[in-house]
Amino acid sequence: MPDTEAELPESPTSTSDAVSEESEPPAISEDVAPAVEEFMEQAAQQNEAAAEAVPAENAQPGTYISFENVSKSFGDFVVLKDVSFFVNSGETLCILGRSGVGKSVSLQMLMGFLKPDSGMVRVAGEDIAGFDEVQLQGIRRKVTMVFQNGALFDSITVGENVAFPLRERRELAEDQILLVAKGLLEMVGVAGMENLLPSDLSTGMKRSVAIARALASQPEAILYDEPTTMVDPLMAHLLGDLIKRLKHQLHLTSIVVTHDMRFAKKLADRVVFLDQGNARFFGTMEEMEASRDPIIQEFLSLDALVLPA
Repeated sequence: MPDTEAELPESPTSTSDAVSEESEPPAISEDVAPAVEEFMEQAAQQNEAAAEAVPAENAQPGTYISFENVSKSFGDFVVLKDVSFFVNSGETLCILGRSGVGKSVSLQMLMGFLKPDSGMVRVAGEDIAGFDEVQLQGIRRKVTMVFQNGALFDSITVGENVAFPLRERRELAEDQILLVAKGLLEMVGVAGMENLLPSDLSTGMKRSVAIARALASQPEAILYDEPTTMVDPLMAHLLGDLIKRLKHQLHLTSIVVTHDMRFAKKLADRVVFLDQGNARFFGTMEEMEASRDPIIQEFLSLDALVLPA
């Protein structure tokens, strides 16, 4: 497989890698470092193999996730209308748009929680629109989601939350599970919190724990639903650095729903802008910023007012 790191400067959007003052990754304790490093290396190798298994087109990485002419309505309310976009293996797509335009609905269809009315939803080369629940469980072992609220189990500790998918896999001894869970929490910046309950954590910390739990399942792709909503700017910066670092370290395919243009510029290889049920734009961030579409320019100008440079 081609060296992913070496190819990054050739990406159609260097914006996602041209961020200064990136935070240093958190230190990992010596007692857990070997276990978590082995676990992460295994995940990286798995994701490289998954990327190789997806057919390449025009010497580019194969498309891992795609919407092809997807429509979705709830009663008379049209959420998505003939929407198409894709994300290649190991790349990050940001879904942009105002509230209520179908961003989170798109993620729920990728997870199989909702079905499209028409069109194809492809994950790892398979059209999942007609999958039954058993088949979808297989997809959910490859693709996991970090929800806005974290979706942590409230009645068990933070450490037990992260250990849960490790125990489900039944591949590690209990002492290894505890080491990996502790190491993953340290890696996402919430060291020493394994014995706390989720209710003891801030919103940003819950998101970090949710990412650690997602990593514990060794996914090929992670979907992030508004990861910076209701968190302070410093935590948003740290979450962005973490998502970006995981992409490179694990060769993860990622989709990030966000309203935060600064966050999208940091992460995105491509963006899709949803407006009134349509994919009004799909391409690189530079192409979006250069667009003369008045709706897109209005969105960009309003974002600039809210988040001054």
